[in-house]
Amino acid sequence: MRSPNLVVILGTNASGKSELGIRLANHLGGEIVSADSRQVYRGLDLGSGKVTPAQAGTVPHHLLDVANLSEYYSLAQYQRAAYRAIDAISEAGRRPFLVGGTGLYLSAIIEGYELVDVPPNDPLRTELEALSLPQLVERVEKCAPDAAARIDKSNRRRLIRAIEIAAGGRAHAAAHQKSPRYHCLQLGLTWPREVLETRIEKRLRERLANGMIEEVVGLRARGVSDLRLEHLGLEYRYIARYLRGELATLDDLRHELVIAIRQFAKSQITWFKRDPRIFWLDPFGDYFQAACDRIREWDREPKL
Repeated sequence: MRSPNLVVILGTNASGKSELGIRLANHLGGEIVSADSRQVYRGLDLGSGKVTPAQAGTVPHHLLDVANLSEYYSLAQYQRAAYRAIDAISEAGRRPFLVGGTGLYLSAIIEGYELVDVPPNDPLRTELEALSLPQLVERVEKCAPDAAARIDKSNRRRLIRAIEIAAGGRAHAAAHQKSPRYHCLQLGLTWPREVLETRIEKRLRERLANGMIEEVVGLRARGVSDLRLEHLGLEYRYIARYLRGELATLDDLRHELVIAIRQFAKSQITWFKRDPRIFWLDPFGDYFQAACDRIREWDREPKL
C-alpha cells in the first residue's frame, strides 16, 4: 500500500503557522490535524493559542478538544488518534495537514516512533516535583540516556515523564524504533528574533485583553488544581501564580510571561533546526504562495 503524503506546517509560538495552515487547507482541499500538546484539552483556549471557532469553522480541524483536563493524554494516545485522522482524511480524497509547534508530537508522526503507553506514577511524580531542574536532567541522563539526547532539558514536565517511563521498565517514547508511516513535506515558519519578540508581546497583550486571565479563573473554579496549571506551563503557570499573589501586578505577569514565551520559542527553534529536511519559508516574502509552490513541486517528486 502506498504511503500517504502528509504536509507538515510547523513553527514557533506567534509565527503565524495556524493561519498559514488554514489558508493552505482551504486552498488545496485539505483538513488540519493539530500537533499541540495543550490544545487536545477542553477548556484550554486562549492560553494554548487554540484557533477560534470562527477559524476552525472555515476548515475541518482534528485533535482539538479531545480530552478532559482531569485525564492524562499521553503521546501514544495522541499518535494513535492522529494516525486515524490523517488516514481518514487521505481515504476521503482530501489532503491532510499536520499543523503545530509541539516538537515531540510532530516527531511522533513524522518519524513514526513506536510508542508505549506507561500510565502516570503519582508517587514518583510527587518525588520528582521536589527536585531542581539540574537534578531532573541528571536523573534523565542516568536512567534514560536515549531520551536525554532528544528531550528539551528546560521542560520539567517532559523530564519527569521521561523518568516515569524509564521507571516503568520500558524505553522512552521517543526511542530508537521508528516506522515512518507517511511521506512528509515539512514547511517551517518563524521570524528573526527581534520581530518574533514583538509578535509574542503583541499576541500576549491581545489574549490578556480578550480574557485569558478569566479563562484561568474559570478553570480553577471548576476544580482544576494549581499543580495541574503549573504542569500545563507558560500562560497557565504564570497566570495561576498571579492569581495566588506571587506576581504582584499585571505588569509583573506580562513581563515574566513574555520572557518565558521567548525562552520557549527559542527552545522550539533549537528543536526544529536539528532537522535539515525542513523547508523554511521566508516570512518577509509571500510565504503562502511559496508554500503552495513547494507543495505542488513536492507532489511531482518521486517518493521512495
